[in-house]
Amino acid sequence: MAALISKRLLRCSSGSLPSLGRCYFNSPNAGSAPFYQSRYVYSRLSGERLLSAECCLVRSMIQQFSTSILTPGPDESAFPSDLLSKKTLATSDRTIGLCQDLLIPVTNFHNEDKGFMVLPGDVFDLPIRKDIIHRVVRWQLAKRQQGTHSTKTISEVSGTGRKPWAQKGTGRARHGSLRGPQFRGGATMHGPKPRSHAFKVNKKVRRLGLKIALSARAAEGKLLVFEDLEVPTHKTRNIVKYYNQMENTKKLLLVDGGPIDEKLKLSTQNLHYVNILPSIGLNVYSILLHDTLVMSRAAVNKIVERMRTPINR
Repeated sequence: MAALISKRLLRCSSGSLPSLGRCYFNSPNAGSAPFYQSRYVYSRLSGERLLSAECCLVRSMIQQFSTSILTPGPDESAFPSDLLSKKTLATSDRTIGLCQDLLIPVTNFHNEDKGFMVLPGDVFDLPIRKDIIHRVVRWQLAKRQQGTHSTKTISEVSGTGRKPWAQKGTGRARHGSLRGPQFRGGATMHGPKPRSHAFKVNKKVRRLGLKIALSARAAEGKLLVFEDLEVPTHKTRNIVKYYNQMENTKKLLLVDGGPIDEKLKLSTQNLHYVNILPSIGLNVYSILLHDTLVMSRAAVNKIVERMRTPINR
């Protein structure tokens, strides 16, 4: 196809250039012009025409190859096998962070169908803000520090207060006490004293951090809702059996609405990868430490009520 186009362009250009030459020689001023000028004009015009034809041809070929789509034929031998992905790509059907209500199924430890539950969008579908999560986690870790570190100053360290030797005449450096920081067993200067490491973070920011953490787990598909967290016995094997059925789960956090059931507490106390919290104790740092979050219906209702309660100023 490209060769046919180039032949047609060359044929058209060769047919038009002699006519231009004849028009030049038949002009009134043709007698006074030398013959080499006519050849110069002819060669110049033909060179420009050929150059423009080649540019058009190259442009059309580039456009053809740049807009073409390579698709495998029926025998798929056109593509290398190592470049063909066998994995099915799943695309999300919704946009995260639009504060839309979420409808998720409800189950239990026996994988029974317990209907559906609507998660409010103003709590479980907020835009992900890493800066808010960072501020809240730093606030939590700083607030839980004991701050009991302490060192003794020169007035607190044990030792005599007598001047060790005379001020002059001994040839030694002058000192007034053996309890100074330069002596063994002496004081520590500018050392830590008991204090609180906590700093202030607004209640709105703390509440927003918990909402964002819940929204992140819901967006990842790592938020499960159970009808309740009741287990038949206190045996640990029941929780281990359910944990083994879950895919891509390393640490599991169970959140109940009210007081923790004694059977559930006994069945999980020997598992370092399963922890339990009441809804009142749910926090951002605990959610981030566990990659899967399991909440009961009562816990979801308590959290939504807690997030919607007006802030006391």
